[in-house]
Amino acid sequence: MIRVGVCGFGYWGPNLCRNFAVNPGFRVTAISDRREAARAKAASLGSDIRLYEEAHDLVDDPNVDAVVVATPAASHFDLARRALARFKHVLVEKPMCVSAEEGAELVALADRVRRVLMVDHTYVFHGAVRKIEELMRTGALGAVSYFDSLRVNLGLFQPDMNVLWDLAPHDFSILDHLFGEEPDEIEATGHCHVNPVHPDIAYITMHFPSSMIAHFSLSWMSPVKVRRIAIGGANQMVVWDDLNQEEKLKIYDSGIEFQPEDERSVIVPAYRIGDVHSPRIPPGEPLAAIIGHFGNVIAGRETSRLDGHHGLRVVRMLEKTQAVLNANLAARDQRRAPPASSVASR
Repeated sequence: MIRVGVCGFGYWGPNLCRNFAVNPGFRVTAISDRREAARAKAASLGSDIRLYEEAHDLVDDPNVDAVVVATPAASHFDLARRALARFKHVLVEKPMCVSAEEGAELVALADRVRRVLMVDHTYVFHGAVRKIEELMRTGALGAVSYFDSLRVNLGLFQPDMNVLWDLAPHDFSILDHLFGEEPDEIEATGHCHVNPVHPDIAYITMHFPSSMIAHFSLSWMSPVKVRRIAIGGANQMVVWDDLNQEEKLKIYDSGIEFQPEDERSVIVPAYRIGDVHSPRIPPGEPLAAIIGHFGNVIAGRETSRLDGHHGLRVVRMLEKTQAVLNANLAARDQRRAPPASSVASR
């Protein structure tokens, strides 16, 4: 039995505790949250659960074998490092940390103390992603040319995080898991409508060594919630609409075919339009699968699919994208600033 301490009992903490409670390999023994109301809510889960105001005190609890970090992103590094230094396994919410330098330190520490460091990139364990992974592994999709994601909703505006770091980790983790390559060129732009330092809309394009292109539309300003990913392969194309409860995944036997170069004078493609198939996606909560995987990795029964190296690659993509986004936002502000001579004459 692995004794678990959960740091943070806000939006995601109750979901984590619920899934740990039904897994026979774990027992939640401690929960921390600085808010008294959150601790009162956590107390209803059982009288044997120790409650802490400070996460550091939970991490130091000798009766905790594994620490789950579900606090604001800025605190992830400090809490994960503290837990690993005390030889405890760690499951940390996305993003793993807020810089590649921090991520590299956590990975090195986890390797040194031989403890599991895993990131809760939930969508990697979604049934739709597993089906897409199967299509790629069997060659059904063929060579992939593009990955297009639309992830928008109205809010929730984060006081300590922009839309990139809030929403993009989901897509970046899926991308890394499926394709295992990092971009060699990034384009990014966006806008700050509400908070002058935190973009609430971002558009990102990534170019990869394999010639694949990926595009991401991220927004907290949309009147409707959309979670849709399209992947174009040479043999088949896939659309995953996560909000479609009846047909989450659609596989299109469609594509574009070209005549051999020696048989054409101009590039005129032939369009292949075939059947549309919607496979059954097995039911089940991805978070429950991640927690089961966490236990199996700790026990040595499985190799981690969401280890610190995976988390580091995602953070590295976020950091590089943020740098491009910052540069473009600064350049736009510079173009909009009034000339110095105009300011001086006022």
